[in-house]
Amino acid sequence: MGSTWVIRGFFLVLCILGGYSISQVQPLLVHSSVSGAVIGFGFGGLLIAIDEMLKGFSLRAFSAATFGLILGSLIAWMVDRSGLFIYADDVPTRWLIRLCLFVGFSYIGMILAMRSNKEDFSLIIPYVRFTRQNAPPSILLLDTSAIIDGRVADLIEFRFIEGTVVVPRFVLKELQNIADSPDAIRRARGRRGLEVLSRIQKIPMLEFKLHESDFPDEPAVDSKLIRLAKTTGAKLFTTDFNLGKVAELQSVPFVNIAAVANSMKTILLPGEVLQLRIAREGKDKGQGIGYMNDGTMVVVNQAANMIGQQIEIQVQSTLQTGAGVIVFADVRRAIDTAFVHKEQT
Repeated sequence: MGSTWVIRGFFLVLCILGGYSISQVQPLLVHSSVSGAVIGFGFGGLLIAIDEMLKGFSLRAFSAATFGLILGSLIAWMVDRSGLFIYADDVPTRWLIRLCLFVGFSYIGMILAMRSNKEDFSLIIPYVRFTRQNAPPSILLLDTSAIIDGRVADLIEFRFIEGTVVVPRFVLKELQNIADSPDAIRRARGRRGLEVLSRIQKIPMLEFKLHESDFPDEPAVDSKLIRLAKTTGAKLFTTDFNLGKVAELQSVPFVNIAAVANSMKTILLPGEVLQLRIAREGKDKGQGIGYMNDGTMVVVNQAANMIGQQIEIQVQSTLQTGAGVIVFADVRRAIDTAFVHKEQT
């Protein structure tokens, strides 16, 4: 806002100097230098006032108004040339008719164009759509956690997300270091990440790039990813909650794949019936633990003796936690037995 007023002030000074210069060059037109400066000031002030009144007038609205003005003028010219006013012989009457035609049709054309959307324009100009043709391609920047997680490969493969996949060279180096780790768990995670990268690279019709840029002044990989995302305008894909928060604080667009997966999980309501395999014993006595296909943990009462069995359960309640949703349920068979016993009595 401050820079706008600086430009306006500079423009006003130029107008004053222009009016003064005209008074010196054309003294017959402007009699004194003071009058020239005042006229220049008034001209500049008028334009600034018009600019202020058109503050909410966008470039799209201006383009639409121009198109409507041209269309209205064309229609007025066609009506004028149609021969409807051949009996208006005197010049003043003919001039007045033409003035009313052009002003009226131009106004109506501008108003209709500004009220219309791009689909209305496509009816006037068939097979033409007013869309951006030079839109930059979407860049998907993957970090180490997203690659090891692997779900991003499914999202790309099923066209849920599209764009150019970019993996920095320093991320690939970190994956190699994890794959060469002496710890068996870390080594398995690193190898899984390399397999996921190989799978992404083989997806047909996908542009995959290894980015060679590095930032030696940034010691941490997360800081390098933030810098690279800012430089390239990429969207960062991660499962690291803390990295996502840092990206959010620095206004870097990001997607937390773990949060997306949690939002896509099945919503279970109390009373729903489903089949579940009991995997292990729960924390409290008599509880059994099972997992749904999306990883949601289900705590089943009185199911500790059914480990390894596929049973039918009924949902009783759900609990939202920071890690996701925990479902509490009862064994359906026990509920049915109790219900049948009650009916018999």
